[in-house]
Amino acid sequence: MNWIALLLSLSILVATHELGHLAFAKLFHTRVRRYYIFFNWKFSILKAKKFDGKWHFLWFNAKTPDSWNEKNLRPEDQDNTLWGLGWIPLGGYCDIAGMIDETKKEEDLEKEPQPWEYRTKPAWQRLCIISGGVLVNFISALLLYGLILFFWGKNELPLRNATYGYHFHEVLQKEGFQDGDILYAIDGREYTQSDSAINELVLGNPHSVTVLRNDSLVNFTLSGHLRENISRRQAKYAMEPQVPFVVKDFVTGSAAEKAGLQKGDSVVSIAGKPTIYHHQVVETLKANADKKVSVVFYRNGEQRQVTMEVPSNGRMGVYNKSGEDYFDYIHIEYGFLEAFPAGISQGWETLVTYVSSLKLLFEPGGFQNLGGFGAMASLFPDHWSWQAFWTLTALLALILAFMNIIPIPGLDGGHILFTLWEIITRKKPSDKFLSYAQNVGMFLLLALMVFANGNDIWRWLSQYF
Repeated sequence: MNWIALLLSLSILVATHELGHLAFAKLFHTRVRRYYIFFNWKFSILKAKKFDGKWHFLWFNAKTPDSWNEKNLRPEDQDNTLWGLGWIPLGGYCDIAGMIDETKKEEDLEKEPQPWEYRTKPAWQRLCIISGGVLVNFISALLLYGLILFFWGKNELPLRNATYGYHFHEVLQKEGFQDGDILYAIDGREYTQSDSAINELVLGNPHSVTVLRNDSLVNFTLSGHLRENISRRQAKYAMEPQVPFVVKDFVTGSAAEKAGLQKGDSVVSIAGKPTIYHHQVVETLKANADKKVSVVFYRNGEQRQVTMEVPSNGRMGVYNKSGEDYFDYIHIEYGFLEAFPAGISQGWETLVTYVSSLKLLFEPGGFQNLGGFGAMASLFPDHWSWQAFWTLTALLALILAFMNIIPIPGLDGGHILFTLWEIITRKKPSDKFLSYAQNVGMFLLLALMVFANGNDIWRWLSQYF
C-alpha cells in the first residue's frame, strides 16, 4: 500500500510541476511539443493530441505517425501539445521548443532560431518558464497544508501529556536518556511541544538536557556528538511516546487472530520478554521471525497465554491503539479563512526544518542517510489514510521544490542560475556550453540516484544478512 501511495503522490507532483512549466510557456507563446507523465523509453502507454478539430489517441504506441508532426499540421494546430503517459514511473518532462534539457541537445535544435522557441524569448520570460515548476510545487504544498488543517485540524501532544514517557533511540540512550523519561528542558530552556524539542535536540547539538524521571527532574550533560552519532547510525527517529500495546483491530488473516487474540487484549510478554509498549512488541517480533512464540496478555483483567507463529516479515498483523486513545492531545480546528495562513506558516516551518536537517548529510557517514524511492515509500503508512497521504504529498512537494532549485545543471536551478547570469552580465551562455553543462549535470544526478537507491537496497539486504 505504501508503494501505491508513493506512486500516486509522485504522479501528482510530477504532473503539477511540469504543468507549471507548460503554463508559463503558453503564457509567453512558446511551443511545448510534448508533455509527459513518466518516461516513454521505446513506447508510450498513451499519446493524445488535438488537430483537425478533434482529439486523436494512440495506445501502446512506439512511433508517433508523421501525420502528427507539427510540420505536417495546419498552421493553427502547430502550437498544440502532444500529451503522453510513459511506462517508467521515475518522473516526467515538458519538451519546450528551443530549450536544451534532458529531452534534447544542441544538435537537436532548429538551425535557425524561431520566434516561438524558448531560446528566442527575453531572459525574464525564460526565467518565469523555468521557475514555473518549482513555483507550482511550492504553492501547491502550502495550499495542501491549508486544506489539511481545514478538513482535519491539527493534533498536538504536549511533551508532558505522554504519561508513559518516551522511548529513545539507542544513540540517545547512550547519552543518558532512559525509556520512560520525559524531556523537560534543553540547555536550560524549557520545552512544552514535542516537535520543537526534537528539532532542537537533533539539529541544535545541545550541551545539556533536563528530563522528568520518576517524578524528579534529572539534569545531565551530552557528549557534544549527538548530531554526528544520529547521522552515523541513520536514526529514523529520536524519541517517540511509549504506547501500551492493546489490540484495536486485525489485518485480514493475521497471525495474532489465528492464535486466538481478540480486540481489547493487552499484550505484556512475547517469547518470555516484557512487551508492554508498542516498540517492545515490534523489536521482539522482528527478532523472532519464522518462530513459534508464547504471547502473554490480559483480557478483562485476567492473564492468559497463547502460542503464535511469527511470520517471516516479523509482524503479527495487529493495529494497536494509538497515543490518541491514551493521551490528552490538543486538537485545533480551523475555519476556511484561518486554515490557509496557518497552512502557509506550517509549510514554511516544515521547509526550514527540512533544510536544517540537511546538515546531517555533512556529518561523518552522513551520506549513508541518503535514500531513494524505498526511503520515500517507507514514509507512507502500510494502510490507507487520506490525511497521511496528503500530508506526505505536501512534504514531498516542498522537498521537490527545494531540490529542483539547487543550481545544478540538469535541474531547474541550473537553468535559473544561467539565466540569472545572463540577466546580470548581459552575456548569454552558448548552446554548446549549455549542452555540455546539461550532460555533466545529468551524469551527476544519475550517479546520485544510483547511490541513494543503492543505500535503500543495502539497508533492505542488511535486515537478512
